[in-house]
Amino acid sequence: MAKLPKCFVARPTKTTISINVVPQSEWKKWSQKLSKFSSNWLKSNGFSGKRPGVILLPNRDGSIQKGVLVVSNASDPWVYAAARSKLPAGRFEFMGLKTKEEANAAALGWGLDSYEFTRYSKSTAKKRQLVMPENADTGEVARLVEGISLTRDLVNTPAQDMGPVALGQAAIDLAEKHDAEWSITVGSELLEQNYPAVHAVGRAAEEEPRLVDFRWGREDAPKVTLVGKGVTFDTGGLDMKSPAHMQFMKKDMGGAANVLGLAHAVMDAGLDVRLRVLVPCVENAVSGNAFHPLDVLQTRKGITVEVGNTDAEGRLILCDALYEAQTEKPELIVDFATLTGAARVAVGIELPAMFCNKEEVATELLSAAGDAGEPIWRLPLFEEYRRHLNSRVADINNISKSPYGGAITAALFLREFVGKKTSWVHFDVMAFNMESRPGRPYGGEAMGVRAVYQMLKSRYTSEA
Repeated sequence: MAKLPKCFVARPTKTTISINVVPQSEWKKWSQKLSKFSSNWLKSNGFSGKRPGVILLPNRDGSIQKGVLVVSNASDPWVYAAARSKLPAGRFEFMGLKTKEEANAAALGWGLDSYEFTRYSKSTAKKRQLVMPENADTGEVARLVEGISLTRDLVNTPAQDMGPVALGQAAIDLAEKHDAEWSITVGSELLEQNYPAVHAVGRAAEEEPRLVDFRWGREDAPKVTLVGKGVTFDTGGLDMKSPAHMQFMKKDMGGAANVLGLAHAVMDAGLDVRLRVLVPCVENAVSGNAFHPLDVLQTRKGITVEVGNTDAEGRLILCDALYEAQTEKPELIVDFATLTGAARVAVGIELPAMFCNKEEVATELLSAAGDAGEPIWRLPLFEEYRRHLNSRVADINNISKSPYGGAITAALFLREFVGKKTSWVHFDVMAFNMESRPGRPYGGEAMGVRAVYQMLKSRYTSEA
């Protein structure tokens, strides 16, 4: 089980500050019980309780008496994250949490707001700790905070230290942490083992392309396979990106990072699944042996792909991995990828775009997202757009002839490599926060992970 993060403690001390959680609908009744001194303090600080917010109440000697957090939704983790970000250093305890759901939300929001990326600099944050709420599921909170922190750390690490070798090793380290069986296919072995598209995309880089494949769980459990796009840096290849578009391409392995964070949560929770994780790790670089525009690539499925643009490389490495994933006929395949700018135009940078080939699975996932409090947005696999991927010289082109609907045509390309009977979910995500918000700091981010984890937990929690 994941260890309790350092931002939590098990029990209060004499100096612990209690913060009362008060729903807006109950504020008037609660505030009437305050002393005149406290009421005047709130009034002088403009705290009316009409909007969510936190404030500390002093004693007459200036020491802190207690605090109050007004919430519109006590099950929203971000209200607790926002509260933490405004508190001074110290140890705190939320009082008045009525349900396990509220306790988990409070702890999760606190934990996610405590994240820092400190690989290259020392922490400057105030030391704030929360007494884990009594009725919170400590293990659940810890595994989600740890998994999401892993995702963030991987994305935030620059390409100089997070190339194909390092990303592959991160996947192996996670597998070994949970006693999973793993294998890795590197360089020319990709050709020998029939992963030609992965090899083509990554062969120009100094660090050889590779595919990490690990399995966990009892062999006869329901099969769930996760696939993550692991492009550790994307120059665009010979169809090179502009400097502005290339700047943030350390995050192009965000799909792989999301998958590894999700896999950690699944394994740590001991869900009753046979989990398989496939992470193709490449750098889309430029050199004398880089693949070219209008090259025709072979794929694991045998479908030939005309390269309409070398900057549409993520779908090329995913197509080999997805075809391999479906060969075992799993109950569910989920892939994550920072795949298209078109998805960001469609739904923005904070909302994960989701595609699914089975209505019942899409409905289940959207319901789970609601339960997890993580919004996702379904986009259509619109069949009419498949014609835009036609090629004159190969079975399919890797980009659309149309400048519109690029997220949809990218998803339709991937669908070609997934069996029609296999339930498949595709996430096209940003994997990066361009600004800081409570619990969601600037930098790498897990997007869609809590929604998928909630669905898998609902399906596969063992009764043993």
